[in-house]
Amino acid sequence: MAQNTENRADLVFSYQGIPPAGQLIPLGLQHVVAAVVGVITPAMIVSGTCGLSAEEKTLLIQVSLVVTALATLLQLFPIFGRIGSRLPVIMGISFAYVPTLQAIGADFGLPAILGAELVGGFVAILFGIFVRPIRKLFPPLVTGTVIFTIGLSLYPTAVRYMAGGSADSEWFGGVRSWVVALVTFAVVIFLQNYTKGIWKLGALLFGMIVGYIVAFCFGIVDLSSVASASWFALPKFMPFEISFEPAAIASLAIVYVVNSVQTIGDLSSTTMGGMDRMPTDKELSGGIIGQGVMSVLGSFFGGLPVASYSQNVGIVTVNKVINRAVFALAALIMLVAGFIPKFASVLSTIPQCVVGGATISVFATITMTGIRMITDGGFTPRKSTVVGLSVALGVGITQVSGCLSGNGFPDWVHTVFGSSSVVVATLMAILLNLILPKEKAPAGTAAK
Repeated sequence: MAQNTENRADLVFSYQGIPPAGQLIPLGLQHVVAAVVGVITPAMIVSGTCGLSAEEKTLLIQVSLVVTALATLLQLFPIFGRIGSRLPVIMGISFAYVPTLQAIGADFGLPAILGAELVGGFVAILFGIFVRPIRKLFPPLVTGTVIFTIGLSLYPTAVRYMAGGSADSEWFGGVRSWVVALVTFAVVIFLQNYTKGIWKLGALLFGMIVGYIVAFCFGIVDLSSVASASWFALPKFMPFEISFEPAAIASLAIVYVVNSVQTIGDLSSTTMGGMDRMPTDKELSGGIIGQGVMSVLGSFFGGLPVASYSQNVGIVTVNKVINRAVFALAALIMLVAGFIPKFASVLSTIPQCVVGGATISVFATITMTGIRMITDGGFTPRKSTVVGLSVALGVGITQVSGCLSGNGFPDWVHTVFGSSSVVVATLMAILLNLILPKEKAPAGTAAK
């Protein structure tokens, strides 16, 4: 009997089987805590950009939880052996799309975001099918440059939220907004650097809880919409219109390709860190196809684009827990939460200053991830040129309002190239990496 118990305890390090509840529940909750802020925050940011009502914001958060749960389950239990990676990953609504979603939302609104997402999902599916030849265009130098640009482009969003969200808000730029934001920020930084275990992993969540309490004491929290929210509801089919704007589609399609490359990195980190091997081509292809399929389906229910969650990959590389039941439990918890509009409504009342104070550290982490990828193997003059020029054009063009809107430029040029720094940086990084001469590798080493 003792041997049987010991064998069951070891199941957490095996992909199949069901570990004891004493291990299964806390390990599953650990992944929920690590992911939940990343799941709901993009919906909150996009809601603000598109000017959605409180009810619509609640719906977007509700669907974000459901889509994340289903995307994760699809990765764990592939359909037809091809749609899904069959790897221990959490996949859901992602920050990586936010800069481009904000640009599309500001110009065309939420219907255009959903239309571009629907087409972008098919782009990801095609990428997954032809993953081997396409991925050659995205070495770490290119992918790192894009991720670095994504992080940079998110900083103004974080600071604007810390200040209160928008100039229309009565709290914008006020002392109370900044006090709440800085308290949230301080709690997150303290927990990330001075604690361990669940406190460290849940630093964003716990920081937002403290910030929410402070904001409530300051009178910033508005709970008026919670009372009218129902206790149970299924997501609605096409709760929002879907429109197709060619410029929006082109912009988001490029970002989908980039995030498919990032998914390759996350799946590789998962298998290397938890399974001591590289992922197979079938696993990579299935993971990306599953990502695309969930984006297509999610667009019909008001969900936002999905990608793999790097923070949860980090947990796997640390604790080596790869049991499918652990991740399935995390997905089921988020699925149940997504069926409770009352819960989503409470989340929608989180003040923007709290969101900004918590997420600025996330955006900083995204930026530094890009830098690590760029500098892997040293920082050479060629890398300096590729990164410097790509980021300069990508960020610079978006900082000069109207620079691509003059005579001779059609409107779509501004939407595709002038509203999101990620698109220009991606195209420039790919182009420069292809045309600039490769550097000679030192004797005895292979050229990169």
